[in-house]
Amino acid sequence: MRRTLSTLAVMVLAACAPAAPQATRGAVMAERADLPPPRRFTGTPDLPVPIQPNAQLARDFMALSFRLETGVRLDTFTRFEGPVTVAVEGRGPLPPTLDPDLDDLLERLRTEAGIEIDRAEPGKKASITVSVLPRATLARHVPGAACFVVPRVSGWADYLARRRSDAVDWTTLATRSRTSVFLPADVSPQEIRDCLHEELAQALGPLNDLYRLPHSVFNDDNMHVALTEYDMTILRATYDPRLASGMSSAAVAARLPAILAEINPRGRDGDGPAIAESDPGWTAALRGALDPGGADATRLTDARRAVTMAETAGWGDGRLAMSHLARGRAALSLDGDEAVAAFLAAERAYERAFGEGLQTAQITVQMVAFALSSGQADVALPALDRAIPAARGGQNAALLATLLLMRAEAIGMLGDVVEARAVRREGLAWGRYAWGDAVLLRQTAEVASLRPAA
Repeated sequence: MRRTLSTLAVMVLAACAPAAPQATRGAVMAERADLPPPRRFTGTPDLPVPIQPNAQLARDFMALSFRLETGVRLDTFTRFEGPVTVAVEGRGPLPPTLDPDLDDLLERLRTEAGIEIDRAEPGKKASITVSVLPRATLARHVPGAACFVVPRVSGWADYLARRRSDAVDWTTLATRSRTSVFLPADVSPQEIRDCLHEELAQALGPLNDLYRLPHSVFNDDNMHVALTEYDMTILRATYDPRLASGMSSAAVAARLPAILAEINPRGRDGDGPAIAESDPGWTAALRGALDPGGADATRLTDARRAVTMAETAGWGDGRLAMSHLARGRAALSLDGDEAVAAFLAAERAYERAFGEGLQTAQITVQMVAFALSSGQADVALPALDRAIPAARGGQNAALLATLLLMRAEAIGMLGDVVEARAVRREGLAWGRYAWGDAVLLRQTAEVASLRPAA
């Protein structure tokens, strides 16, 4: 279940931005009638995933497949048996990007995960129903969730009829025959696509999210928004013919080594100590730090506690870095010095764990905001040029648009007006997909406001 969290970097720029000059805002508004065509991603993310040792992959697979996000353990392995079909239902016109994004995803699932999956024939009941509804309707029934997946139902009416029964309890399943994915219709194309990737993957396979997974959408940090090579490996193992619905965890664990040796041959050699599971107290602290409805002071207290717990546990993975990142975001409106120190700590922790990539690109947004607001375009540009390929490779339009708009501001500050306009228009094209036109102008004005007044 993808949660609505204030983790998108651009959403916190206002805390370190001066008031936007009126001329800049006017220029932004003047472009309303001259926006470039929106752009969207296709194909596989161009983001390399390090070789995963099969022993650790097996541990990950078991944690993803035999436990829910709530911590409840499952006794039985479940998946769809036989071909999987997908249908879409909605109230009123469907979002125009939904069909092409769904078709792209189904093609990836067929070719990368080896799943026999396709659109359902008209008039026939599908294995998976993608139901698209107003965001407010979804929020009334599952508060705090941007989108979610439910077993044993076919669409919204069926869900409403069964939602208080054991039918929608994942722990009672012996196999999967029907599931429904519920998405908001009135959000940006990127948010719809993000939900589609995670929830359709969970309808097919893993039902859990783990903060310790750095290269996966099955992670509540929301760093990855499109299914990765890691995720496709997990799904390919899920649908290997040597597994079947109804198997116990012991039976699945016994067969995984041979399965993973075949589908991930590079991971046959080498393994390290098992990665420690996240402490529930740390998880609660981090969620509190990221709570968009929480008071800043409370969020900062939670974030500091998350940092302390991660350091005490000795975690050298993304959980320590994410704790520092949450601390930086929570501190923005309260203590600028602590925010900068936290972002730098997060950047160092991410680099130590994974090198430069999608995670450090998120930090770049924060640091460049400070650099631009202090007139240091020459400092901002090299950082942006390192971060933009990762955002593009990870197919994160919101992050990419933000970085491109920042790059346009930096280039403009250095005097190249022609190049700045070209980069800005590319940022606007990705921003239309990332945020939608109604939000785009506000986001671009916020980025533009980072530039010091002349």
